[in-house]
Amino acid sequence: ATPGRAAGAPTVAAGSGAGFQDAQLALSRQSIIYTANLTINTQNVTAAADRATGIVTAAGGYVSSEQSSINPADRGRSRVILQLKIPVTVYPGTLRTLSAVLGTQTALAQHARDVTGQVADVTSRVTSAQDAITQLQALLKRAGTVSSLLSVQVQINNQEAGLEALQAQQRALARETSYATVSVTLLSQHQAAAEQRKSRGFLAGLGAGWRGLRLAFSWLLTVLGTVLPFALVVIAVGAAGYAARRPLRRLLRRGSRPTTAG
Repeated sequence: ATPGRAAGAPTVAAGSGAGFQDAQLALSRQSIIYTANLTINTQNVTAAADRATGIVTAAGGYVSSEQSSINPADRGRSRVILQLKIPVTVYPGTLRTLSAVLGTQTALAQHARDVTGQVADVTSRVTSAQDAITQLQALLKRAGTVSSLLSVQVQINNQEAGLEALQAQQRALARETSYATVSVTLLSQHQAAAEQRKSRGFLAGLGAGWRGLRLAFSWLLTVLGTVLPFALVVIAVGAAGYAARRPLRRLLRRGSRPTTAG
């Protein structure tokens, strides 16, 4: 035996390999929706958008939407927002390519949502609806009266309507899990610099100070509005108590005065 290895080690290693294969199979059966948001600073947003479209198309994807804000007089103030659909199988590599070749990446956020249970539920309901329609169609052939025919046909129509809705949901989930959605915001370098300047400097500090002052004043008014009703009640009770004690004090002073003899 090999030194340092127990006698049952080969069996454990085989089991570990089988477990790894099972884990890979389970992962391949998962249904996951991938989304990402990418921000790029570039010199020419139009050229970068065309290049991004070419990269995604070559990978088997497509552009689902595009929003452009192009200033012909000043290309440095332009912006393009693309929503890209990328096949899940090539999503990581394509996202890395987009981040590297379009310009300077300034922000990236990625999300993954597991919808395996939802996909399995919809698939099961589709199968159940199809089985129910098959049974109803067989029952329709054996219906002996007009009322029975109409009743069964109504049930078939209802089942078919529900089946169509489930199949539409199934197709939507299939698209979402087959293609990752990447939103790419392309900013000209001049526009990005302008936005950074807005967030710094005297005016930015003045705006922040003004917002802080308004927040403090709003907080002070809130506290005053909360305390005022209680203060009015305390003042009213104190005034009533004071007014009631004045006659009592007068009577006490009169009763304490010495009486003069005869």
